[in-house]
Amino acid sequence: MIPTITAFEQSPDRGQGLARDMSVRWALEEAGQPYEVRLVSFSALKQGAHCALQPFGQIPTYEEGDLVLFESGAIVFHIAERHAGLLPRDANARARAITWMFAALSTVEPVIIQREDSLYLERDRSWHEERLPMVEDRIRNRLAELGNRLGDQEWLDGAFSAGDLLMVQVLRRLSGSDILNDYPNLVTYVARGEARSAFKRAFAAQLAVFTANATERQG
Repeated sequence: MIPTITAFEQSPDRGQGLARDMSVRWALEEAGQPYEVRLVSFSALKQGAHCALQPFGQIPTYEEGDLVLFESGAIVFHIAERHAGLLPRDANARARAITWMFAALSTVEPVIIQREDSLYLERDRSWHEERLPMVEDRIRNRLAELGNRLGDQEWLDGAFSAGDLLMVQVLRRLSGSDILNDYPNLVTYVARGEARSAFKRAFAAQLAVFTANATERQG
């Protein structure tokens, strides 16, 4: 059965591959699993039909027969469990890969999101300029810890896994800043992820949505 995912009709990331459906697209491409996409407008996100699938009115969702999932990390985990290549067969290695999935979304991403909130939602607050350096210091602490653990390895724990997929996607949220540049092994780590054929296909698919909508608006 071909699953269906939802994505922004007009992505706020302007085709940079940062919207939450990107990690799901990437996982499906790694798995060689065909999928369909249903585009959702911003107004439809909070309406009953979509909220029945995603109670918080966000994207992506994942539908496969009677199964409906939300939260990108949970969807990637589901895909990884159903298809070879994203989780190791060895039980201990598998557990470590899952740990890195949680680390990406629970330990590394939150401090990066804090910076985004500071830049885009809090810029007009009186305390913005004082708070931003503190947030960026927290990011640097996390990156230093992650970089130390990665060392000169290609991936976080042996072969590429869903843990790497989510971690690379989280680190990509720092694109447009120079913060990541202070950690050369993380820069090359992200580049390795972006060089994967599955990533390129997922990125192209997400970019095509933005490009088509931009062309339509101009026309």
